[in-house]
This record gives sequence, structure tokens and C-alpha cells, in this order.
Amino acid sequence: MAFSFLTQELAIDLGTANTVIFQDDQIVLDQPSIVALDNISGKVVALGDQAKLMYERTSPNIRAVRPMRDGVIADFNAAELMIKGFIQQVNANRHTLFSPNIRCVIGIPSGSTEVERRAVRDSAEHAGGHDVYLLYEPMAAALGIGLDVLAPKGNMVVDIGGGTAEIAVISLGGIVVNKSIDIAGDVFTREIQQYLRQQYNIRVGEITSEKIKIAIGSVSSELENEPADFVVSGPNMMTGKPLTVTVSYHEIAYCLDKSISKVEESVMAALEETPAELYSDIIENGIFLSGGGSLLRGIAKRFSERIDIPCHVADDPLRAVARGTCLALKGIHKYPFLMR
Repeated sequence: MAFSFLTQELAIDLGTANTVIFQDDQIVLDQPSIVALDNISGKVVALGDQAKLMYERTSPNIRAVRPMRDGVIADFNAAELMIKGFIQQVNANRHTLFSPNIRCVIGIPSGSTEVERRAVRDSAEHAGGHDVYLLYEPMAAALGIGLDVLAPKGNMVVDIGGGTAEIAVISLGGIVVNKSIDIAGDVFTREIQQYLRQQYNIRVGEITSEKIKIAIGSVSSELENEPADFVVSGPNMMTGKPLTVTVSYHEIAYCLDKSISKVEESVMAALEETPAELYSDIIENGIFLSGGGSLLRGIAKRFSERIDIPCHVADDPLRAVARGTCLALKGIHKYPFLMR
């Protein structure tokens, strides 16, 4: 008798900003990639949403950590505790005498080194993973968008996540051309903070800057549906007194312009390396955008105008990679690009 009930299959998008876990085609966890640890005991105090409430607000006895930086593990111990804690949350309602054997597929940046891949694999194995597969994020995004990655056709995916922007040309189940740059959501957030400091002498935290990015983030100074201005409060860096300023989407478009231009340059560099036949496929199909960065207002239009190829934002771009890892998990023996 096969003990299949003892095997648990999880598809994990271990993102810099958020971790999404699929099980049985359902999202069972979608929380910020943050863990709060007790400085004395080293034990986990809070995970995900609860830990985010503590981020930049902790006492000396507690530190809230983002274990992922630039798409890879920056704090091995914190990452292991976070993954283990999230898996325990997923299994909170699972009543079995034995711990399940976990088979999982985890998305990683395409520019990961062997050491970085080993860190992700080891963290997953220490957290209970017995059968761990790794999948490059642009390939996962292409699957999640709904592209036929095994077809002899060229498709270009630009996945702008929290830590990295992944640019890839995919054909016949492989990545033909690949660019991975560390200009993505975290950089956009820091640039908004820096702009506010320079322009208004106001100091804001990472959480507030992220809220501004979500509320009025734009890459174009001319939008059809203009978002309302965002009111920001914080300490004046010169006097220390409270200061309130109003920020418009025009200002955000201005302060993000250089970073977005670098992403565009990387897309152009990838296109220059693309074989002619695949290039013609991309012109026909367009470029597909995914990840949280693709939610910046006006980004598809700007890319289309600058690159001169139609660009399309995926449906639910935030979860494209997670959906792709889920599809890869269902077809483990079908896809040659999964790494054990």
C-alpha cells in the first residue's frame, strides 16, 4: 500500500518581498517575507503579516529581519526559520501522526550562483523538504502567465520582483537569453525615500515608502486615470519637528526614471543577443511583464514606446511566479528545466 498521504506537495515563491505557497492548486499562504526573532533566545516571535507590523518598530530585544535580499538568501538562519514557520502554518490544520515528506518546487532568480542555489535548497531541506526542485523565476513566470514554454517559439518575459528584475527569452523549455539585474521593487522604494529626503527634508521608513509606491507609483508623468496625491508625515531632518508634505505621481515618475531606464536598457541588451527567428516571434507575440514592478502605472505603455515592441502586463502579475511553480510541481516529470 502506497503511503501517498504522507507526501505533501508545495509550490513556493520565495520572494524578496512576499512568500506565496500553493498546495493542491490553492494559495494556502501569501505573506511578507519577514520574520521577527528574539535576540536572546533566537526563537521566532512573529512571521509574515505580524512580523511586518514590527518591522522598523522593534525594541532592542526583538529584531525583524527580511531574510531575502536581491532575490537570494541574505540571512541563512532567519530564512530557514521563516520557511519552517510558514510550512508549519500551512500544516496547522493537518492532523497526522507523522510529519509529511515534503516535495516542493521553489522559484529562484535566474542569475543565482551555485552557492545561492545551495543556500535555498539547504534552507528548504532543513525546514522539512525531502524532495526539493528549483526553478528559475522567469521560467516560472512564463508558466504562470500561460505561455507554452516547451513550444519552438520565442517568448520574452520581464519579471520585476522585489529584489531583482528577471529578463529572459524562452524557447523549447530553455532560457535562450537571460539578464538578471538587482534593480526592482526594493530599489524603487529606496529611491522614493531618498527623493523625499532631498526634496522635502522629510525622513520616512521603508513601510511608508512602499505605501507611496503602491498608492501613486508611476513611470509616466501623463496618465489617463490620475491617482490622488499622497499625504506623508514624518520628522523634518533639519529640525526634528513633525512635517507633512503632499506627493504627486508626477514626482514618483521623476524619481524612478533612472532605474526604469536601466531596466529598459537590460531588455534591449537581451533583445540584441536574441537569435533572429526568436526575435521575430517576440515582435509577433509581444513582451510579457510580471511581478509587483509591473503594477507601476504606465509601465507597459512606456516600455512599448521605448522598445518599439508591444508589452503586456500579465493577469495577477504578483502571483505569476507562484502559479508557475504550482504548474511545474504538477508536471515535475514533464519539464526538463527543473533542477534537483
